[in-house]
Amino acid sequence: MGIPSRGAPLAVRLGGLIGEFSGREVPVGTLDITLYRDDLRRGPTRPLAATKVPDGGIDDRLVVLVDDVLFSGRTIRAALDALRDLGRPRAVQLAVLVDRGHRELPIRADYVGKNVPTARSEEVHVLLREFDDRDGVVLR
Repeated sequence: MGIPSRGAPLAVRLGGLIGEFSGREVPVGTLDITLYRDDLRRGPTRPLAATKVPDGGIDDRLVVLVDDVLFSGRTIRAALDALRDLGRPRAVQLAVLVDRGHRELPIRADYVGKNVPTARSEEVHVLLREFDDRDGVVLR
C-alpha cells in the first residue's frame, strides 16, 4: 500500500515489477495517513487523500507499506495506526526508495533503494515521472 503522495505511484511500480517477476498479480492500494499524523496542528491544513484497499482487504495478508523517503519514522507510525483501522494483516513490511537516517522512532525499513546519509537540515526530494516528468533524487 502506497503512502500518498509519492509512495502511491512507487507502490504501483513496485507491484507491477513484482508481478512481472513472479507471474502473479500483486494487489496495490493507497493509505491516507493525514488524520493519523502527530503534527496536524503544526502547519497548514492538509488535504485528505483517498484510501484504496485492495480487493480482498488486508486481513491475514502480507502488507508492504511503500513510501519515498524514510526520515524520522513519524509518517510510518501514522501509517501503522491507519492500517490498524482497516484490518489485521498477517505481517507488515516497509519499502522505501531513500532512507536518510535521523530516526525519532524505532522504525526500520525492510527494503531500501538507497541509503543517503544527510544532515538534519538538508532535504531530500524524490522526483517521479508521474508528477515531475522525470525520475530522480535531489538533495538540498
